[in-house]
Amino acid sequence: MDKEKIMEGVRLLLEGIGEDVNREGLLETPERIARMCEEIYGGLNEDGDQHLKKQFTVDNSEMVLEKDITFYSTCEHHLLPFYGKAHVAYIPSNKVAGLSKLARTVEVYARRPQIQEKLTTQIADALERNLNPKGVMVVIEAEHTCMTMRGIKKPGSKTVTMATRGCFQEDYHMQKMFMDMIK
Repeated sequence: MDKEKIMEGVRLLLEGIGEDVNREGLLETPERIARMCEEIYGGLNEDGDQHLKKQFTVDNSEMVLEKDITFYSTCEHHLLPFYGKAHVAYIPSNKVAGLSKLARTVEVYARRPQIQEKLTTQIADALERNLNPKGVMVVIEAEHTCMTMRGIKKPGSKTVTMATRGCFQEDYHMQKMFMDMIK
């Protein structure tokens, strides 16, 4: 990331909204925002597959589900946060990833400006690509501040997206089992 460009952009934004960039409370704001961007957009500089490379051999092929993975992301249309819970499941084909690796994968993809629909498919595709499972299902529930603090102003409304791969696409019973488990 180009910290200097971010700082200059913040100064221009502050001037554009009518603020005095030399006011005491704003003097260090451009640098703070640049450091914040390194953190909240850090997923742009990470390989989303990296955490799924460490795998373990298993004999069973029962569903693995990691639910209620808290994430924070940024809407690419308004650069406002959206946040919520991701629920990730897969049916192994001889290999599993460590449970924390599922949460880390969600985190990498969430730390990019994007839309929720893309985030959901990125996670599902990463699991499919790296674990070669029999099936994958990802459900994300999120509140978008671009809908709650501006625009239509409907706090508490949630957007739910879903991606299915393999046996989850074909088997309604598997989808229902997943949905029952995340409730």
